Amino acid sequence: MDKSRAALIDGKAFAAGLVQRLAARIETLKSTTGRVPGLAVVLIGDDPASQVYVNAKNRQTTAAGMQSFVHRLPADTSSDALLALVDALNLDPHVNGILVQLPLPAHLDAAAVINAIAPAKDVDGFHISNAGLLATGQKALVPCTPLGCLMLLKDRLVDLSGLNALVIGKSNIVGKPMAQLLMAENCTVTVAHSKTRNLPALCRAADIVVVAAGRPELVRGDWISPGATVIDVGINRVERDGKSRLVGDVAFAEASHAGAITPVPGGVGPMTIACLLSNTLTAFARQHGLADA
Repeated sequence: MDKSRAALIDGKAFAAGLVQRLAARIETLKSTTGRVPGLAVVLIGDDPASQVYVNAKNRQTTAAGMQSFVHRLPADTSSDALLALVDALNLDPHVNGILVQLPLPAHLDAAAVINAIAPAKDVDGFHISNAGLLATGQKALVPCTPLGCLMLLKDRLVDLSGLNALVIGKSNIVGKPMAQLLMAENCTVTVAHSKTRNLPALCRAADIVVVAAGRPELVRGDWISPGATVIDVGINRVERDGKSRLVGDVAFAEASHAGAITPVPGGVGPMTIACLLSNTLTAFARQHGLADA
């Protein structure tokens, strides 16, 4: 790819800077209030990817100066036992943020568990109350990945007002909240999905393309309008030439004419944990009547 043409949006560097700013604020809180934010992460079972994510969250939470509480439960944990733990964390004054790592084992109802978390401590932003607040333009805790995407877009473009934005994917985790965030920035937003007709034409009309479809290199280079800003949320492992590699939902090598694009890896991925820490600090601040982080 010709990097002199399409600027790389370095999510790894932005995330590192964000965490540094959060750590400085946390140090100030510690010296002035004697308290620091606390994040509780609940992991059920031994899914390898979830283990990696939880370990990374634990390391980065501690490195930022927060308290980290990791609860590891066996895969056969009952719904009653899990909900009892969530209730206890809701009442724990040292815990300002709660995250139950997904996916859950098949016998557990993810929606019921998520909605058992106190909305003020729902740092994943998945609780129905936070989803409703976001959808109606009110103050909410916002899902981490779309929040990180918005930060990268605003850092690159500054003012998003009036831009045509296409979000590919309509999940509750990324697509829907991403569309709400872009509308709040006064973008004209289209949400595409697996039933959308003539997706290439919609891409070509967009100033901003956010792709969270979970399909390797779905978006081809000739779908991208020259100068568009492309945020690729996808992380897909594929086998090519006998080697395993990570690719996004956008054919990165074909998109040299974009104005700017996130690489995979190193783009959106690092922003998710950084925004989790940001949400935890925001939750702490709101619970204590302080200004948002």
